Amino acid sequence: MNSYGLLKALHLVFVVSWFAGLFYLPRIFVNLAMETDAKATLRLTLMASKLYRFMTPLALLALTFGSWLWLGFGISGGWLHVKLALVLLLLVYHGCCRQLLKSFVEGRNQHSHRWYRVFNEIPVLLLFAVVFLVVLKPF
Repeated sequence: MNSYGLLKALHLVFVVSWFAGLFYLPRIFVNLAMETDAKATLRLTLMASKLYRFMTPLALLALTFGSWLWLGFGISGGWLHVKLALVLLLLVYHGCCRQLLKSFVEGRNQHSHRWYRVFNEIPVLLLFAVVFLVVLKPF
């Protein structure tokens, strides 16, 4: 097994794991925005908090192995610049999830469940773009 293949596999595992959190956390937000029962709200905010704490190290590991691939193996091309910009957007999205979670924990959510349903689609669109860029390397 070569080091490039091992690093690429680790990067992919952590990217997939991070995205599982990015897909599920906003789904919990949808349920929180619709919830009226205090006990259920407490349970959902606890779930969301635990998920966020779990997915943050996964994001850091995905970034670590991705950076290692990029810098250690000299991966380059115009497609990579766009991919890195999209990864930056994903990190911003991750940070937005933190702020939204904080608003739920503090009882000051300002958004409807419909807003969270739309918000939940952002990582899907970014994932499509990143995968197509990495596989096709169009420029």
